[in-house]
Amino acid sequence: MGQFTYTVPPEYDGEMLQTFLRRACGLSWRMVVKLKRVENGMTVDGVQKRSIDHIAAGQTVVITMPDDAVRIEGADMPLEVAYEDDHILVINKPPYLAVHPSAGKPEPTLANAVVGYFERKGTPLSFRPTNRLDRNTSGLLLAAKSPHVAYTLAQKPQKVYLAIVLGELTGEGTVDQPIRVREGSCITREVGEGGKDSITHWKSLGTDGEISLVRVVLETGRTHQIRVHLSWLGYPLAGDTMYGTDETTLPRHGLHCARMTLAHPVSGEHITVAAPVPADMRGALEAHGLWQDEYDTIE
Repeated sequence: MGQFTYTVPPEYDGEMLQTFLRRACGLSWRMVVKLKRVENGMTVDGVQKRSIDHIAAGQTVVITMPDDAVRIEGADMPLEVAYEDDHILVINKPPYLAVHPSAGKPEPTLANAVVGYFERKGTPLSFRPTNRLDRNTSGLLLAAKSPHVAYTLAQKPQKVYLAIVLGELTGEGTVDQPIRVREGSCITREVGEGGKDSITHWKSLGTDGEISLVRVVLETGRTHQIRVHLSWLGYPLAGDTMYGTDETTLPRHGLHCARMTLAHPVSGEHITVAAPVPADMRGALEAHGLWQDEYDTIE
């Protein structure tokens, strides 16, 4: 069980404990209800309290989270941890690894790897990712270690992606085009009327005329957004056979989440994590004379 400690500020003097927990501490109503069933789930100055009890400025509120219910079997798999503390875990996901188990695909996933990692540390926890990466996309993925932290991470981190695209793309710009599910498919997306608002900012970092390296920042987070928008722009990802035709530059689509910046959900401190460009994408860039060491720590 995890514990969180808060000091009641003057503006919550005389308020009910549940008001302070919901508005100041960011707890969901569901979590407040759960805490009622946990021994010493909510204490004020060391004394167990009800959610409707009133609190005073300067008092110390401690909440004790219920034990986690782990529903996915752990697996003993390599896991590259880019950052970790008591509340969050940032993983550098390799390509060719699905994030979650899916029907008809029995192979272990990142979820199994993370649960196994927690088990080996003696802290059995569920896998709570706050962002998703396609199976063939590599790079940074953020996971919360408790439902409370997951809830407070509603403000998504800013992520910087590196994409290798086909063709000579120069300059920079923004694609502001809605994305919808393609008719007759439950997976493939396309730009089209009736879709969800989708905004992608891009900047070309270099090109040899055959391929280009692009820095991408998302303002929205739609399924396949980068792949769809760059393909719509006329520059599909290298290796992307769903939104392009290339099968020679890379054996998977060339997309990597290289940098993540977030406000820590508990301390409020700003944290930045970087993941170096994976070997296959680096090899493709080197083969075209486009590699620069600074890409491993892209801003």
